[in-house]
Amino acid sequence: MPELTLTGLRVTLEVAQRGSFTAAAEALGYTQSAVSRQIIATEAAVGAPLFERHARGVRPTLSGEALLRYARRMIADAEAVELEIAGLRDRLAGRLAVGAYPTAAAVLVPRAIARLQKAHPALTVGLWEAGSPAQLRRLRAGRLEVAVVAIGEGLPDYDFTGLRVEVVRTGRGIGVAVHTAHSLASREEVHVDDLAQEAWIVGAGEEGGPRFGAWPTLEAPRVAYEAHSWQTRLGLVAAGLGVSVMPGLAADTVPQGVKWLRVEDPALVFKRETVMVTATDASARARAMFQAMRDEVAGLATERQPPV
Repeated sequence: MPELTLTGLRVTLEVAQRGSFTAAAEALGYTQSAVSRQIIATEAAVGAPLFERHARGVRPTLSGEALLRYARRMIADAEAVELEIAGLRDRLAGRLAVGAYPTAAAVLVPRAIARLQKAHPALTVGLWEAGSPAQLRRLRAGRLEVAVVAIGEGLPDYDFTGLRVEVVRTGRGIGVAVHTAHSLASREEVHVDDLAQEAWIVGAGEEGGPRFGAWPTLEAPRVAYEAHSWQTRLGLVAAGLGVSVMPGLAADTVPQGVKWLRVEDPALVFKRETVMVTATDASARARAMFQAMRDEVAGLATERQPPV
């Protein structure tokens, strides 16, 4: 009887994330027929079809969704074992070069680095803050081992051929930063209609990075100020001069006098994600960084749970 394999699970996960066999093959550096063979073998092992076709590609069946829930955990557990054995062998000494776009470099990546270095004190980690295109160039040139980049709506369609890509799911989308004395600051969540008359502080990210204007679904929003850096935008918010769109990934970085709020907006379709990228033959150091990022995201999610 066929058995589940880690390769089959990784391919299944990639197909689900990409929505097509072709895109998964490109991301993994496989041929499309090799991806198809892995899916067929995995379906044989579980005894059920994993994907169904639709107009724009494929989507998981109910059986596929069930397998995916376990596949992520199984792959993470397997990599954790590899890392522990690698750590016993070489203690993960040496230097690891990590890149991150500015929002991710504000909280998530530094906390993951601290977690990694606590577990492996002989490992030195360097952080390079830059836009996604510059990071990917350095990664392919061998000057970075891990890149943390932003992908999706309004951003370039990066070529990840021959690279390993994993989505970082932080559990927070975009929200708004308001002054702590603002009339909305007493809430944890506001409706988009509450923002219609606000003055907006907008700006542009680094090259290839996310660009933040006013709230995306508002018609004719009033822009009060434009500023390039996050520090300046948040400084304007802290002075009570307006509100600003802010990704949840950086919600924990707001300065004194500023509060981050979730926004309920049924019309919003904001398709951006943070992904970790490394070589397909990544070193134990790079794989350890991936695991530290997963652990940090899980830790942040636990911190955000409401008290019982």
